[in-house]
Amino acid sequence: MIQRLPPLNPLRAFEATARNRSLSKAARELCVTHGAISHQIKALEASLKVKLFDRSGQRLTLTEHGADLLPSVTSAFQEIASATARMTRPAKSGSLSISCVSALLSLWLMPRLASFTARYPEIRLTFTAGNDPAVIHSPDVDVAILYGDGSWTDCWLKLWSHFDLFPIASPSLINNRPIRTARDLAEHTILHGDNGHEWHIWRTAADVSGITGGQQHYFSDVRLALEAAVLGHGIALGDTLTAASLLTKGQVIVPFKLAVPAVHAFYVACSNDLRSTPVVDAFIDWLFSSIEEEDARAEPLIAARRTIRRAQQAQTLHQNETDPVTQTDL
Repeated sequence: MIQRLPPLNPLRAFEATARNRSLSKAARELCVTHGAISHQIKALEASLKVKLFDRSGQRLTLTEHGADLLPSVTSAFQEIASATARMTRPAKSGSLSISCVSALLSLWLMPRLASFTARYPEIRLTFTAGNDPAVIHSPDVDVAILYGDGSWTDCWLKLWSHFDLFPIASPSLINNRPIRTARDLAEHTILHGDNGHEWHIWRTAADVSGITGGQQHYFSDVRLALEAAVLGHGIALGDTLTAASLLTKGQVIVPFKLAVPAVHAFYVACSNDLRSTPVVDAFIDWLFSSIEEEDARAEPLIAARRTIRRAQQAQTLHQNETDPVTQTDL
């Protein structure tokens, strides 16, 4: 059964008077007379059959009933104001908070940010690095780009991209300690961006899972492992999304031809009630159109092969001075 609500104008007069603790201030705020406010409050008290204010001269104080009613009325008017603001503001303006896997944020999203800014100059972005599915329901995050199995529930969720994994290393490291077969990994430091599971998958595919030896370093996220590889501290697993810029710049090379599919994938997620908001829709649309516009799988491998070919040609010219950088047939 739908309960009958008190009339809106008296409720508005009550809220303004209670907040200002003054009939005169409430009247000025609502652009009506002092008498009109007084009349509205008396009408509300008569409708509710309770007293809302105690009056002592010019001083107003809320009664127990008035204090009980005020929070609900204030909240209701704030909700109405917020909804009205969302409806009347430009469709593609406002603020947007995004949580993204650290490596993807640094190495894929940031280089393409100018494209989004040019298209939506009125949207202000806030970024947080992380991979915690709990942020999907956080009031501080609007959109999350996550790496995982996509099993998260009670939210809007869509697969964004699969990717492949392959070892990467700095050219200087490989020049100093050449790698000709996957068995040579035993002589190098292995850099992990997880608990070691992804390297195990690649070693198994390369048929060297039983080979032990070499130092192992573990990092809290893939981005740190990739940075360590760039600095020549060891060999990390790059992927066909985040390693592209490093390969193109020649900061790392790919010593093997073997690339294996990652166990999980990247997903885009947000709470169900945010999915249809204009700013969220704009960002998600841009995110998917960006990945579709480029051949994300081929780009880093092509760059890798070009880098290796250039290195091989240079090394051939100086064959007597240094060992060539080679790519194995794996």
